[in-house]
Amino acid sequence: MLRTGLRIFFIAWLVMPLAAGLGGSLVAAADLARIPPLVDVLTVDGTIVPVIADYVDRGISQAEEHGATVCIIELDTPGGLLDSTDRIVKSIMRADVPIVVYVSPKGAWAASAGTFITLSAHIAAMTPGTTIGAAHPVSGGGQEIPEDEMKKIVEFSAKWMKTIAEERGRNMEQAELAVTESKSFTDVDALEYNLINLRADSLEDLISQIDGWKVTLANGEKVTIDTTDSAPTRNEMNAVEKFLHAISDPNIAYILLTLATIGLITEISSPGLVLPGVAGGISLCLAFYSLGVLDASWGGIALVLLAMGLFITEYFTHSYGLLTAGGIASLVIGSLILFSGNPEIEVNRGLIAGVTAGVTAFAVFVIGAIIRGQMRRKATGAEGMIGEIAIAKTSLDPTGTVLAEGELWTAASEGGKIQPGEEVIIDKVEGLKLRVTKKSKG
Repeated sequence: MLRTGLRIFFIAWLVMPLAAGLGGSLVAAADLARIPPLVDVLTVDGTIVPVIADYVDRGISQAEEHGATVCIIELDTPGGLLDSTDRIVKSIMRADVPIVVYVSPKGAWAASAGTFITLSAHIAAMTPGTTIGAAHPVSGGGQEIPEDEMKKIVEFSAKWMKTIAEERGRNMEQAELAVTESKSFTDVDALEYNLINLRADSLEDLISQIDGWKVTLANGEKVTIDTTDSAPTRNEMNAVEKFLHAISDPNIAYILLTLATIGLITEISSPGLVLPGVAGGISLCLAFYSLGVLDASWGGIALVLLAMGLFITEYFTHSYGLLTAGGIASLVIGSLILFSGNPEIEVNRGLIAGVTAGVTAFAVFVIGAIIRGQMRRKATGAEGMIGEIAIAKTSLDPTGTVLAEGELWTAASEGGKIQPGEEVIIDKVEGLKLRVTKKSKG
């Protein structure tokens, strides 16, 4: 009996540490299994341009790659380009991860292109105090579109909107009105008309509300969103995307074009400064990139460049300010029609006024400096020596040597003998010989 008890004690002594270790491993595995789900957050703030489409496509792809439970796109946009909107909508519709578009923060809007993007999401949400709608198409590049062609574009956009709404189970009739009648909806209206799924006061509130939602992905897979204990991870634009997005703003594009004008004018009017020319050339290249991305009017670009040409021509001709006046008029008109074809993309009127005033003041200053330089007697070279004082180093009777501007010159006196040390006035320069007269004591 004693042996049996000892055997049981010995076995328990061996098994208990193993059991404790196995239990700890199971607890650790259970903790590992409870890793909070990933919630990726993208931020789209500004005009919908190609770099935004690249950013959204990259963000969705990365969310798919690391198995995020949901990808949230915070949206605040006045609209943008049709091609870029189409790319974003396709990226969302084809995503293999649930996509939530959240119009945020308070006061934000998802107008025009933003409406297509919002309605294409698996789950559409808005912050109280936000707006969507007004998705009527407009012409790009500033050109006039014939009525028949515009009618076809509107019909196509309306059908596209209806297709998106139908795919996501939203109100097709109201969605169509956003295109055909430029109808807008507050967050309350959008929820009432079944254009969005919910309203959320904050990102945290949104994440809490979508927990447990069931969505069907592009591949047909039905998934349930699990956001329990999740913490949002923001996937921001990289440095290159931020830079390209910054210069894709119409106001920035206009400023770059203006800086290019000033830099090139400065370099041409004062050759050899180098820095203004280099800065102007770089600004011009960046401005052309930005204007191309924003589909600016070629007529507006041509007028702004014409203004630059007129300002430069003024410096080489005597038009008495007529070329400058023409340049100012060309600059103003070109600025106003630069993005006239798309009301969602425009240059701030105050900025146009300020830039026009600044460029005009700069042009007038440069012209004034040139005129003053032309009227002023030359102060260098042989002509600049006439009338200057020199010192006789040897006797001039009539020829000798004088010190003028730190150099020894051969000089001939035209008014009698001059003694060494006396001051003389230079009357004429003949090659390397000076004609001088004695300076009167008075």
